[in-house]
Amino acid sequence: MELTEAGEDMSLNLLQEPQDMELEANAESIIELPSEDMEICCVRGKLNIGRMHGGNQTEVKDFILHGLSINEGADIILFLIFLGIYTLTLVGNIMIIMLVWYNPTLHKPMYIFLGNLSFVEIWYTSSTIPKMLYGFLSTVNYISFIGCFLQYFFFFSLGTTECFLLTVMGYDRYLAICQPLRYNVLMSSRICSSLAASCWISGFLWSMVPISLISQLPFCGDNEIDHFLCDTGPLLELACVRDFATEMTSSLSISLALLATFSFTCISYAFIIQTIIRIPSSSGRRKAFSTCASHLTVVTMFFGCAMYMYIRPLGNHPFYVDKMVAVLYTIVTPLMNPIVYSMRNKEFIQAVKKVIKC
Repeated sequence: MELTEAGEDMSLNLLQEPQDMELEANAESIIELPSEDMEICCVRGKLNIGRMHGGNQTEVKDFILHGLSINEGADIILFLIFLGIYTLTLVGNIMIIMLVWYNPTLHKPMYIFLGNLSFVEIWYTSSTIPKMLYGFLSTVNYISFIGCFLQYFFFFSLGTTECFLLTVMGYDRYLAICQPLRYNVLMSSRICSSLAASCWISGFLWSMVPISLISQLPFCGDNEIDHFLCDTGPLLELACVRDFATEMTSSLSISLALLATFSFTCISYAFIIQTIIRIPSSSGRRKAFSTCASHLTVVTMFFGCAMYMYIRPLGNHPFYVDKMVAVLYTIVTPLMNPIVYSMRNKEFIQAVKKVIKC
């Protein structure tokens, strides 16, 4: 009996050993783990490899941007459309910068601020559109963890800088219309340069705190962003933990930047409208309003879309609507700036005609 039992045990071991060796060989052919603290986890049917974080959580090493693609057939069409928009945006804003720089008649605070705004728009669109274009041509639009937060930093910082610049431009129009006799003193070249520099410095410093807080959150498991860029909302949704302090700080930072700059702009235009109404002649009123109509158009487009995205009640908002609104203030508005400012400004049109004649 003992010999029989021993023989059965040996046969079972011989059967199990090849199976174990086959499983080990398959596991090694799938992936080689770099260290003991690495694991493979499945994220929506995709293998996502990362370092263990907090026991059974896996730290995300990259993200997947879903972008605007609806189906594969529309990707090429969307690629060509947004490539055309990006090219026109670059050409239009570069032309404004060159005209302001080389034309002495445009060396005025209004056009200096416009040149700064065009420079912001070039880099603002360049922080998002090239990655979007790459996504139209690739099967999966990966972006690294560092790359995602670099995009988020420049997108946030340049967007905040644009808010400050639009506010300063509104203040400049207030001085030109409401304080015409003191304009050269209140908006000297030194003050103009200081205001432009403060917009850039404030815009980049303002974004440091919320971005640094969000980047310190643990990201694990799901790494798919249903957007064409790395933004506050999608990144907070992918975090493993809900950090109330980080969410409140980010929300207050964005809301305060938008509401403060928009409020100051509205105050400037309240005084401007009050002054324009008091002008006796209709031609004088028309001329005064034409100097700020282009700026008012850009302010309405930019702040309207941005406030819809970042200052709204909590709830489930359709992702496709958010993407369309994001396209308006991140892609369409930078394209419209050169058109709006050049078409409605006689001085600018004359400067363009001089360049064409030369």
